[in-house]
Amino acid sequence: MKKFDIFNRFRDAVIIVNNSGDVVYKNNKFKRWFSEFSGLKKFSHNVNFDICPLESDNIRNYSPIYNALISKEDFSARISYQNENGELKYYDLFAAKRWRYTIMFFSDISAETELNSIENQNKKLKEKINILEKQNEDLMKIKQKAQSQAIRIALINKVSNTIRESMDLSVILVSALKELSAMFGAFKTYYASYSEKKFSIEEVYPSKNSELKKEFEFDEETAETILSQRISIQYILKEFKNASPFKQPVMRIAVPVFHLQNLIGVIVLLSYNKRELNEELEILEAISAQLGNAIIRAELYNKNIQTVHQLQNALKELKETQLHLINSEKMASLGQLVAGVAHEINTPVASIKSNNAILSKFIPRIQDAEISSILADINEIDREAIQRISNMVTSLKKFVRLDEADLQEADINKELELTLDLIRHETKNRIEVEKHFGDIPLIKCYPNMLNQVFTNVLVNACQAIEGCGKIIITTSYEAKTLTVSIKDTGKGIEKSEINKIFTAGYTTKGVGVGTGLGLAISAKIIEKHKGEIIVNSEVGKGTEFVITIRSE
Repeated sequence: MKKFDIFNRFRDAVIIVNNSGDVVYKNNKFKRWFSEFSGLKKFSHNVNFDICPLESDNIRNYSPIYNALISKEDFSARISYQNENGELKYYDLFAAKRWRYTIMFFSDISAETELNSIENQNKKLKEKINILEKQNEDLMKIKQKAQSQAIRIALINKVSNTIRESMDLSVILVSALKELSAMFGAFKTYYASYSEKKFSIEEVYPSKNSELKKEFEFDEETAETILSQRISIQYILKEFKNASPFKQPVMRIAVPVFHLQNLIGVIVLLSYNKRELNEELEILEAISAQLGNAIIRAELYNKNIQTVHQLQNALKELKETQLHLINSEKMASLGQLVAGVAHEINTPVASIKSNNAILSKFIPRIQDAEISSILADINEIDREAIQRISNMVTSLKKFVRLDEADLQEADINKELELTLDLIRHETKNRIEVEKHFGDIPLIKCYPNMLNQVFTNVLVNACQAIEGCGKIIITTSYEAKTLTVSIKDTGKGIEKSEINKIFTAGYTTKGVGVGTGLGLAISAKIIEKHKGEIIVNSEVGKGTEFVITIRSE
């Protein structure tokens, strides 16, 4: 109701109920404080008097909301409210009767109630302490000892929790050093690993990167104490051998860190404070023991992570090797097939070619000029067909090039022409091929492999064009870099798919149409040439593959 919107300016939560018990308005503060409010009945059930003196069989009489509604005058009470999460909040409830409405105001006093509770508890504790102090000094000593023990346990638990929750060695060490530094008032605390009778600083608190990995040695007495699994406490002027002297004596605490009787490091605390250490030594020993286990565990974890990375890299290399093997096997099979087909074709073609040549010699002897002309035309058509078959066989042999496994110089423009000849059946009468070939020098490459790349890209371009379309091939050479662009007017590729097209096994073609290896193999071939193949595409407009190869 807009007439009640003024209550949105109130700091208190406000709810308005009419005489029929219906909620007609809730201000924004009420909605935030009581977000789970679903009805007055359930809300009333969750609200109770902080102190309720009533004695009644009617359960509703124990609800302050109900009492506020039935009261004929303004009503106030201190109430508690338990939300769905079981949290208990305290409020001062004031209900005002206005016309046919009951307006309820809720003032949050949870903090005040909690503060009063804490103050009452503190007051009781202080009174108890005073009584104990007056009764017996021994009890005070016991209390102090108990508090000291509690602090020690809290510190050990805090460090232990960090050690358990983290596998990061740096986090573990920094957390332990920070707590120890605060407890002993140290101006410098660090952990140094131990190897081959020397110590190397791994972590420092406060952080000083310049000191990391610094190697040092202790004097013989300190070294003997540490190797005996005992804490060394000394007032010294030099931190370790060959260190610069301090301007005043410093208390140095060196805590050995062992694992399975093997010294793995030492915690060093430096402090200007002069005091006796008794119970604190238990803390140092406890933390040292936990730290030893945590360090070894973190190191094992890091080794496992490295092993996993190595296995992942090995798996990746294995997949790439498998891809190359598939490619090699595919090309070898194709080579054998082409060689066989070429041999089978050449024999009958040679026979036809011979017959055609013989026929051409007899045609001029035919007396009938009309028949002679017809046979001459047929003979010429056959000669051209035979020549095309011979050229196709020659192109196939050049394309496979099983004997060209080494780097060699090739004319990329001619290689593209060769590839276009082989896929002419894909473009004939359907796709216009527009060529913009630049003046390109001979490029050192693996021609048969590049032909495979051009074939894959061009065939994909043809298959992407539904009906008629155009393929534009552009070549250029600049700054010792060869660039080949193959652009089509096909259906394009979705942005979400572009990053996947070079993944082995990924294909957008139907089952039995594509293997998902063509572009993956192409990418590896270009990578072998230390080049790059990128794709630009727009759905509905087409796709462009840009191949760049650096020429030495």
